Amino acid sequence: MPQQIHVDDNNLYTFSRLAPFIQEYIYNHNWTELRPVQIAACQVIFDTDSHLLIAAGTAAGKTEAAFLPVLTLLHENPPSTIGALYIGPIKALINDQFERLHSLLKEADIPVWHWHGDVSQSHKNQLLKNPRGILQITPESLESLLINKYHDIKRLFGDLRFVVIDEIHAFMGTERGCQILCQLARLEDLTQKQPRRIGLSATLGDYVLAEEWLCSGSKKSVITPKIEGGNRQVRLAVEHFFVGVDDEFRGKKNRTDAKSAERREEREYDWDIGVYERYIFNLSKNRKCLIFANNKSQTEAVIASLRKVAMKEGEADIYHVHHGSISASLRQVAESAMREPNRPAVTAATLTLELGIDIGYLERVIQLEAPLSVASFLQRLGRTGRRGEAADMRFVCAENEVLSEASLPEQIPWQLLQCIAIIQLYLEEKWIEPIKPVRYPFSLLYHQTMSILVAVGEISPATLAQKVLSLPVFTAVSKDDLKLLLRYLIDINHLQLTEEGKLILGLAGERVVGKFQFYAVFPDNEEFVVKQGATEIGSICLPPPVGNQFALAGRTWEVVEVDFKNKIILVKQVEGQASIFWRGGSGTIHTRILQRMRQVLVEDLEYPYLQSNAMKRLCVVRELTRNSGLDQKNVLLLAKDKCCIFPWMGTVAYRTLERLLNMFCRESLGIKSIGGVNPYYLMIKLDKTKVNSLYPEILSLCEQRIMAENLLSDAEAPEIQKYDKFIPHALLRKAFASDYLDMEELRQIVDLW
Repeated sequence: MPQQIHVDDNNLYTFSRLAPFIQEYIYNHNWTELRPVQIAACQVIFDTDSHLLIAAGTAAGKTEAAFLPVLTLLHENPPSTIGALYIGPIKALINDQFERLHSLLKEADIPVWHWHGDVSQSHKNQLLKNPRGILQITPESLESLLINKYHDIKRLFGDLRFVVIDEIHAFMGTERGCQILCQLARLEDLTQKQPRRIGLSATLGDYVLAEEWLCSGSKKSVITPKIEGGNRQVRLAVEHFFVGVDDEFRGKKNRTDAKSAERREEREYDWDIGVYERYIFNLSKNRKCLIFANNKSQTEAVIASLRKVAMKEGEADIYHVHHGSISASLRQVAESAMREPNRPAVTAATLTLELGIDIGYLERVIQLEAPLSVASFLQRLGRTGRRGEAADMRFVCAENEVLSEASLPEQIPWQLLQCIAIIQLYLEEKWIEPIKPVRYPFSLLYHQTMSILVAVGEISPATLAQKVLSLPVFTAVSKDDLKLLLRYLIDINHLQLTEEGKLILGLAGERVVGKFQFYAVFPDNEEFVVKQGATEIGSICLPPPVGNQFALAGRTWEVVEVDFKNKIILVKQVEGQASIFWRGGSGTIHTRILQRMRQVLVEDLEYPYLQSNAMKRLCVVRELTRNSGLDQKNVLLLAKDKCCIFPWMGTVAYRTLERLLNMFCRESLGIKSIGGVNPYYLMIKLDKTKVNSLYPEILSLCEQRIMAENLLSDAEAPEIQKYDKFIPHALLRKAFASDYLDMEELRQIVDLW
């Protein structure tokens, strides 16, 4: 017999309001009760006309919370077109949610469709022929619909009731998130309908910012129910390793007696594997385990090492790699292995498995180095701890051996400090990074201007300006800004002005918008596809020469042939271990994390999650901090003509300080070079007679009325976003000063030095 739903007034009343097929689904799947987030979401959707923000932890039931009431209303009053639009950040998440919804809707007359680059055209044509039910889509595919099906938008979405945006923290503060807000506004303009929006997230710090983002350009308010969650049990551990050649072993390597040879063979075996790799192997052995790394290269390296250890230990190969340059089929193999019950599997991933793809019961998460944010830490931690068990996350920090001649900043274990700071910020304050909106998304301004133009065919400048400037993300963009852009685009032949005074695409513009890559606002991924026979392995940036080896999907490949025209690399699998490197940005770290890192250095607090190596390393660096005076000063003299600034500020403020020194201090202080690692430290080589003037000079400059605009030269025009190369230089400087520099934050921090 099916279990009875938990008899509670809220549970019973909410359950009774759900569609019969949903009630049947709940019984058949032995749910004993509706979760608090699901009850709260139903109340908002059923009893109000507001937008809804569902902010609850991973595995709290957010997807069902959104769709149970939405599907009920669509069932009770079927729409004449697509009734609900689900926008997800990655294809894998859409595929996952498609399967979940498909199961729920088996008994209902509500079709669910998924639409992205990997979905067959025949599947898409079925939806275009009979548009109804739920459409799950990426922002890029939605852009394609707005352009290529412009005259069908009302037929497709004329009765759209709901828009569900999953993982909204992944969109907020990004050009891709701004693109979604533009798309929703364009849909509403074309259909004259304003669907209700539902945002989902497990990692939001400031709900007000998220609410403002969700309702941008809309007249409806947002309700965020307060979800009472129990105190979740968490197991954390942080360990530290030095990686490098063992000096003692190196010195004794040439000894020839039998005992030494035996010891050497044993040590070589251990060193070949590495203590660091063996530790990770033991943490993940015989478990369902995700290993998160901050870049693709690190995922490849760790899986190659673990596979090597497993082979030497005679253990099964249970290892997978999951990132954006791995083929879809191999990513699916990894996801399937993680979902398979009662069988161990280990997958190393980047952001691709940080988001809410269902990979079933997961025993442990391992984080290599520090994540960039508290939000990322929480998202990754949330992948474990289901079935009522404690969440289990292990941090493993590796640091090159500190040489005796190393400078002070090189003796500081920055990744270890960042791990501790991120953990403490959440444990002590439940703090998560606030997300700063983009003020001048000029690359997106180009994109949306061209997108609207290619959809309508031709348009007057005044009408185009009205359509573009009414989009909610361009409120800070003036008419003069847009006029400057349009004139520039005419000059470079992206636009043409007809004799009737209408704007149409120019020849250069046609070449840009005619490619499918145009739909995305993030940079093109111009990589070579790697194939073994007919099987696609993944892709890499640059092809190695024929005969060379590289790593991909955790295995080693030798280049057999390179087809430069079609961007294909043919390979064969070989033994051994190689490496591969992908270019990528390092992301943005918030000032609050750096300030907490400094506190870690100067406080005497012991952290119970630190393992033995990490505890020892922290003790050493705390002693170094006291002995060097780093606990008292932010600017330290390293040599007669070399200073080190420890600014304890985030990526944006650090960048601002670096430019301030470059623009205003090079001549006055005789600065010869400025280096360092953003955002940890700045190394300044300067006139030795001016060393004592460095700190007072920075203070003095911060007291002056220097604006962020003053930190760029007239010749500078930083191109950061995808379409910045088509933006007038004056606008690029304006955007950089506003969105990538912050004099006010710099002043506030320096004032506390």
